[in-house]
Amino acid sequence: IGRGTSTFDGLALAWASARHLAERAGALTLFATHYFELTALAEEIDGVANVHLDAVEHQDRLVFLHALKPGPASRSFGLQVARLAGLPDPVLALARGYLDELEGDAASAGARPAAAQPKRDSGPQLSLFPSEAPALTRLRQIDPDSLSPRQALELLYELRQQL
Repeated sequence: IGRGTSTFDGLALAWASARHLAERAGALTLFATHYFELTALAEEIDGVANVHLDAVEHQDRLVFLHALKPGPASRSFGLQVARLAGLPDPVLALARGYLDELEGDAASAGARPAAAQPKRDSGPQLSLFPSEAPALTRLRQIDPDSLSPRQALELLYELRQQL
């Protein structure tokens, strides 16, 4: 609910939908959202409870504990999930800077987060998708049925060195 809209449109739609389901429809509902503000509904409406799937950071890595815990999540792991999805480190570093700026703006009394202005850099354009590894390119060119056992073994060592 609220995807493809502005942040505030999406939040307003999600909030109204969750409230309607809880107060008027009386439906047993699992409402998963990234809008932390909706956790306030548990304090306002009888029968609404917050739960989250537990995760921790260990050695700069996100570890999913696969456990349902009571209460709202204590923080967001959006950048860590983006790393798991394969976004390049330079993109994640830039996102970290924007996030710090946005969170700093939001923490200011009564301040609404300002849109982050991208920093201009004369460096090369980064790809969101990593290029194919040379070993994979080489592997795609091979006809395994044409290799002798010795050639296959040598090729395996060659490919391993390229990784």
